[in-house]
Order: sequence, then structure tokens, then C-alpha cells
Amino acid sequence: MFKHFSKRGFSFALIAILLMGVLAACGTKTAAPDTKAPTNGAQPAGDKKPDPAAELTGTVTASGSSALLPLVKQASTEFMEKNPKVTVNVTAGGSGTGLKNVADGTSDIGNSDVAAGDEYKDKGLVDHVVAIAPFALIVNKDVNVDNLTKAQAADIFMGKITNWKEVGGKDAKIVVVHRPDSSGSRTLVKQIVLDNKEFTKDGVTQESSGAVATTVGSTANSIGYVDTPYLNDTIKALKFEGVAFSKDTIKDGKYPLYGIEHMYTKGEAKGAVKAFIDYISSPDFQGKKVEELKFLPANLLKK
Repeated sequence: MFKHFSKRGFSFALIAILLMGVLAACGTKTAAPDTKAPTNGAQPAGDKKPDPAAELTGTVTASGSSALLPLVKQASTEFMEKNPKVTVNVTAGGSGTGLKNVADGTSDIGNSDVAAGDEYKDKGLVDHVVAIAPFALIVNKDVNVDNLTKAQAADIFMGKITNWKEVGGKDAKIVVVHRPDSSGSRTLVKQIVLDNKEFTKDGVTQESSGAVATTVGSTANSIGYVDTPYLNDTIKALKFEGVAFSKDTIKDGKYPLYGIEHMYTKGEAKGAVKAFIDYISSPDFQGKKVEELKFLPANLLKK
């Protein structure tokens, strides 16, 4: 009887164990986490992956204004540090070159000190104003003149005044240092100082603002014009109509020698090109870097 009872007990025990296993398995299954993707399109928590399409890639080419070059080069360095898969190539050549290159599709961005002329009206160019660039009339440090009126400066650049003694300086022949016709700085001086009259053909011509500063600094009795980022201790910036350039004198309308700096694209900017222009236009760059580089913020003259 004992053996009979033991067999029955063993059978009941085995059945109980099997039932417990089934129930445990069911409980585990019902408690498993839901692995289906959320219906709102979000990634499951703890399983987020970067979207490769969001990372900027490609090459951006910008050419044109040598006046704007220091700002664009600094911006390109910072932008590439933040976006290591983007290459930004920046060259000068003058505003006219930049406008032609962007219109032809040779460059993604055309940098210019002057607004695009009527010849570009049908080229689909889109203007992005990125800074105000003060410029100054500069002389070699041996020139003992500190101020020129508009009329005096115009007569010098047109070749009507050829000796410094005619404007209160020493008896010495004036050497005029020009920029080429493609230069936006030359265009601005022609418009603002010469009232669109022609420059004298005498003197020497340099291809960039940096070369003008170097030439004036090393040539006795010379005069030229550069944007203020190119000023250094080898040259002297003249007052114009008794007023020195500054943020306040430009904002107040007392100092008229400045250019509005443009970055043109053919059509609306996209991709890395748009991101680069957005970076230059950002509050962080405009609020700090622009003035550190001796430019002024793009919105300075907005009412």
C-alpha cells in the first residue's frame, strides 16, 4: 500500500510541477516589454540613432571681395571645425569677379562690397547682407597730413592735385595707389568721393586690399584706400571732412566711407551653402566676431 500511495503521490507532484511551469511561462510572456515602434514615429527610449542625413557634407566655394575676405575666412575656419565633413574654399579677386563667378555658377557664393548691377537682374541672384565694412583713405606715415576734405580727396584721386603742399603738407609729389576696375572698394570711392567721376591713370594698381596697404606702407608720399581690417602700424588712416571712422560716426551718418557687404547666391541657398551663410548671419557671430574682425554688424544701419 505504501508503494501504491507513493506512485500516486509522485504522479500528482509531477502534474503540479508541469502546471507551475506553464503558468510561469505565460506570466513571463505577458510581462515582456512591447518592442513595437511607437505610433508617433519616435525612436524607442535607449535606442536613438543619429540621422546620417542631418550631418552636413560637401564643399562650399566663395570668391570676390578682398575687403570681405578676412571675415569670410575666419567664418570658414570656425564653420569647418563645427562641421568636419564640409570644406569651405574662399578666394578674393574683387567684387566684380565674385558677382561674375556666382552668376556663371563658378562659385557657390559671390562676395561683393557693392550691390549687383542691372546686368545681373536676370541671373537669379539672391542677396545676403552680412556686414558693414568701414574703409579709410590711407597714407604713408611720412605724409604730414591728417585730414582731407571730400573735394581735396577727389582732386587727388582724379589727378588735379599732385603735390602734398597743395593740401597743407610738404613739397612732395603724391603717389596714388589704385585698385583695379573689378574692385568694389574702387567703386565705392568713385561713388562716394569722386561723385562717379574718373580716377587719374597715373599711379600704381594693386590687386587686393592687403597689397594696397603694403604698397602704401612702403612707398613714400603715397595715398590709397583700404577697408579698416587692413589698417596697421605702417600706414595712417586720414580723417575725412574732419571725422575719423568709428561705429558711432557711421551709425550717426557723420562718416560716409563704408560699404555694405553682400554674399550672393544663385537662387536660394541650400545645404552646406545655406548653413554657412546662416552661421555668418547668426547672433553669436554677428554679436562678437564681426567687430573683433573690425567690421560692423549687418543690422547697424537698420532703423
